[in-house]
Amino acid sequence: MTRTAALFMTGLITLCLSCSKQEANYPANRAPLKINAFIQLPLGTVKPAGWLKDQLEIQANGLPGHLDEYWPSLTTSAWQGGEGEAWERGPYYLDGLVPLAYLLDDKRLIIKVKTWMEPILASGQPNGWFGPAKNKDRWPLAVGLKVLKSYYEGSKDPRALEMIKKYFVYLADNSPDWPDKEWRGVRAMENSVTGYWLFRQTGDTMILKAIRSIQNNSFSWTSYFTKFPWDSLAAKEGRIPKIWDAVGLTAHVVNNAMATKYPGIWSQQSGNTADMQASLTGLANLDSHHGQVGGRFSGDEHLSGKNPVQGTEMCAVVEYMFSLENLIEITGNVKLADRLDILAYNSLPGTCTADYWAHQYDQQANQVLVSDGLRPWSSNRPDANVFGTEPDFGCCTANGHQGWPKFTQSLWMASPDGGLAAISYAPCTVNALAGAKIPVSIEVQSNYPFEEKVLILVNPSADATFPIYMRIPEWAAKPTVAINGEPFACKTGEFLAVNRKWKKGDRIELVLTSPVRIETRYNQAASVARGPLFFSLRIAKKFTAVTLKKSYTYLGSTDWMIEPASPWNFGLVLADKDVSKNFEVVSNPIGKYPFGDRGDLIFNAATGGFDTLNQNPPVMLKAKGKLIPGWGMDNFNAAMTPHSPVTLTGDAAAAAPTEIELVPYASAKLRVSEIPIIK
Repeated sequence: MTRTAALFMTGLITLCLSCSKQEANYPANRAPLKINAFIQLPLGTVKPAGWLKDQLEIQANGLPGHLDEYWPSLTTSAWQGGEGEAWERGPYYLDGLVPLAYLLDDKRLIIKVKTWMEPILASGQPNGWFGPAKNKDRWPLAVGLKVLKSYYEGSKDPRALEMIKKYFVYLADNSPDWPDKEWRGVRAMENSVTGYWLFRQTGDTMILKAIRSIQNNSFSWTSYFTKFPWDSLAAKEGRIPKIWDAVGLTAHVVNNAMATKYPGIWSQQSGNTADMQASLTGLANLDSHHGQVGGRFSGDEHLSGKNPVQGTEMCAVVEYMFSLENLIEITGNVKLADRLDILAYNSLPGTCTADYWAHQYDQQANQVLVSDGLRPWSSNRPDANVFGTEPDFGCCTANGHQGWPKFTQSLWMASPDGGLAAISYAPCTVNALAGAKIPVSIEVQSNYPFEEKVLILVNPSADATFPIYMRIPEWAAKPTVAINGEPFACKTGEFLAVNRKWKKGDRIELVLTSPVRIETRYNQAASVARGPLFFSLRIAKKFTAVTLKKSYTYLGSTDWMIEPASPWNFGLVLADKDVSKNFEVVSNPIGKYPFGDRGDLIFNAATGGFDTLNQNPPVMLKAKGKLIPGWGMDNFNAAMTPHSPVTLTGDAAAAAPTEIELVPYASAKLRVSEIPIIK
């Protein structure tokens, strides 16, 4: 199956808002804004459980939970009252730490959060400006607004809400300052994310005035995505700019990941369908010309085409997820929710060690060596794919951990008709209002995405009528839904609305069966997927600690080179025309490290050393393959992927196929994810 530019152009779902006359239980868009499909629930309404809670606890015990104890960008941060960095790193760090702390109810992290928030809350100026005195740039304050929103929802501290209000007064009262050649200009509409949330709380039209001024006086992402300039031909001909001027910033991978939501967010106020269409067109163009396995698009650091050795910056992954979460809230687009799943379960954990004590700046689809070496990045440095504390640039060190907490918060949303909606599936609990403000407890019991069954237990405090919307992914084959054992008709690619009187003990059972499928990639190579998970060739690996120009030693913080200890240059042998019959699915118990693999090194806090993980991933595939003798290394990368189908000759052709193992993309720190097909 080939992904096309039409990927995101359909899937706008008309929700069954007429099936209930009940009003929204949470602040929703009001005139003059358009009504959204869904409403994000306040932080803490959805709490992680099962393997997802393990994953967030791994973050709390790893780099995110300790970073400000040893990383100079944070230990001396001006945002905490120090004399150090006063720009984006403090707010970036808090943008992930605040929701992580309150989702886990982690007392240590909550105390840590308050040591940051008190200086910030004390920094407010009479005109509404806030933050370190030496910062004069609006960009980090846009991130700070998101931090204040999360902190307000988590702590209920009214000072945070007042600071947000006063800053929007500042924006409304002061002249526009959004130059195209500066980060605050190309990212100006990031302010609107918090602005529309604030308008839903207060109804103050001054906020809309401020947002309109930002939109009218900053870079037009609607025009950019509609007339997308950096296509495959531009990449091939080397015309994509790799500099930091007004033009080069439009090719920056993180700017694109952030900006994919801007036209769609603005459509709430403009009422112009062309704005939302620009977001969808932009997503489709990025996918068509720069799309990578795991749901992301390339950019190392600028957009860099579809070759599987080109990297994607970690910041781009988490910002892309946040953009999708916003667009899903507005549109109810199932395709966007499917893509969010893919990013969360592949690219997000795929760029971190299993214990989350190290991360990469750039991850690769075909990553057969992790080292400090000169790769064909568009503009990143040689150490960009090393796992460590601060490979390349420190933005991802500060920003990368927002992915899991924000994804957890967005697993469920409310709907304007008093209902609740399952956006993505993972083990969690939901305590929310539904129907006529009836408290409802929902428990999701599932090992999704590693398994296909999802059990949802619904327990209202009293019998209540309201709809529950459940996403039925496009990749599901013959999905089934049963309510208390009774089948309920559904189809793929929809938000199924079940509107009924819910009672304590009601059970929803989903089976989202997904056969193994192949997607065609660069040079007609195959990427193998099952459900939202993509799979990569399992390569034996050797970890070696290295010292970068910026290396830090603190608890489990280590910079790692990883070398292959087994052949990686395999092609797939597909003997059966039914693709799924070429693969054997192997299920294993889910361990403490859901995205780890046998041979990974895990920090042991008790000993201060590293243990070797001896667990298999929760799901694996077995297949047949043959070595491709002419396919080897090109400096520090796998050479160009041979064009499929590959014709073998001589002994290679006569050799019997070998059993190979494929593990989830995120479990494979060395990987071949775009695999040639043997003719």
